[in-house]
Amino acid sequence: MIKISTLIKSFIIFLIFISIGCKQTENEIRKPNVILIMADDIGYEGLGINGSLSYNTPNLDALASNGVNFTNAIANPLCTPSRVKIMTGKYNYKNYDYFTHLNASEKTFGNLFQENGYQTAIVGKWQLNGLKIKEIDQKIKDDNTRPYKFGFDEYCLWQLTKTKDFGERFANPLIEQNGKFLERNNDLYGPDIVSDYAIDFIQRNKEKPFFLYYPMLLVHDPFVPTPDSEEWNNPDLRYKKSNIFFKDMVEYMDKIVGKIAQELKAQGIEDNTLIMFVGDNGTNRNLVTKTNFGDVKGAKGNTITHGVHVPMIASWPSKIKNPIIYDGVVDLTDFYATFSDILNLSNDSDGKSLTHIFYGSKKNVRETVTIYYDPKWSINVDRHRNIFSQDKRYKLYKNGEFFDMKNDILEENPLKEKDLDVNEKLIKEKLSKEVSKFPSLPILN
Repeated sequence: MIKISTLIKSFIIFLIFISIGCKQTENEIRKPNVILIMADDIGYEGLGINGSLSYNTPNLDALASNGVNFTNAIANPLCTPSRVKIMTGKYNYKNYDYFTHLNASEKTFGNLFQENGYQTAIVGKWQLNGLKIKEIDQKIKDDNTRPYKFGFDEYCLWQLTKTKDFGERFANPLIEQNGKFLERNNDLYGPDIVSDYAIDFIQRNKEKPFFLYYPMLLVHDPFVPTPDSEEWNNPDLRYKKSNIFFKDMVEYMDKIVGKIAQELKAQGIEDNTLIMFVGDNGTNRNLVTKTNFGDVKGAKGNTITHGVHVPMIASWPSKIKNPIIYDGVVDLTDFYATFSDILNLSNDSDGKSLTHIFYGSKKNVRETVTIYYDPKWSINVDRHRNIFSQDKRYKLYKNGEFFDMKNDILEENPLKEKDLDVNEKLIKEKLSKEVSKFPSLPILN
């Protein structure tokens, strides 16, 4: 005869197994958290894992070393073209109207996540109300609800309804948070304020799926001291401009990424969170970075490699089981497509999903990237407007200029038709078909 105590023990063990099974099922079906961090003005060469000898980026290097390091991510050469593109998943010729403006008719990845049950937030740099564009209605410029309309439940942003003339982004910053201006203080540092808000958002939403978009304030000029710089101790020097502070800014950027990664670990949600990091364009033209493959002069605003080649990393411990170096070309439209895939939605963007790369597939997502670049800003900036298609090595401009970027990284010597070998002719033909799909640039007045 079975003892009652034995039955009770068996029942308890049964309940434990059921409980474990339920938790495993819950973890398997729970939607992943997604964090997208976009650094402002840092090229591929700026990270240690990509060869930088000038700056230390241990936190980003660690994410890349344990996740995916994308070594051929191609952005537009300037901030707003890249930001409108990544947020909407569309090529610029379809929806880019003015520099520093995002048209109200557009749907962003914020809307995408919000419509599918996610809590959403944006922190960092906005600069999408067209504050200095005369064609933009003043009501739009003054509208501090626009982040909500683009799918973000909450925000903590610089340059939403006021230009930097009213307050910069670093020491004594002018930050708008959910409809109100924060009190200013010379001892406060903009990147700390917005990243602290990001941490608070993570803590408040750790029990439900969330999407956090963090277009960083760093490392855009002015190049000034950070709280880790010795000069910060003197309030009079906190806006002292010098290229020497770029190193401090890069390393503070890395520190903030580490801060977010550590918070995910502390909250026990690291495994189920996808972190993606990317640059919006190349490094400032006034800076030279020493790397293990030679000095690299920044080319922000220009369509040469150093203007469009940006760092890109993905970390998602529960999905990315082994470190991956992915050398296929990637376009910023691919983020929207990837997020659509994660949400099990059809892809209505111009991009291609990257999710199979996370799971270990070595198949290239795309063979080429095409950039339509018409910044519509100043004469100095617009002089580099251009359209090109490229693969990992070759680039073809719509005007017919064809470059071998491996042997001519600065694009000083276009390849001549008579000198092309059979393979190069085939590559040029392939790129020509791609670039022909894009309309020509409008003629400037």
